[in-house]
Amino acid sequence: MKLTEIKMGEVCRVVGIPGSGPCVQRLMEMGIIPGVAIRLVKTAPLGDPIEIEVRGYHLAIRKSEAELIEVNI
Repeated sequence: MKLTEIKMGEVCRVVGIPGSGPCVQRLMEMGIIPGVAIRLVKTAPLGDPIEIEVRGYHLAIRKSEAELIEVNI
């Protein structure tokens, strides 16, 4: 499933980020790598961006970037 499909407050683990390119590289540099836990904190009023918690810090990422991230609950 994709990161955009989880519910608010739910914790999941990253399975992978398929593909390559600058967007995937940037996500991995921010600590979003396979095996790491992610919690969906909140979404903006119009749904974009979303705020996630990764390794104890909060990130805001675009919904299009979150669509790239495959997770397991």
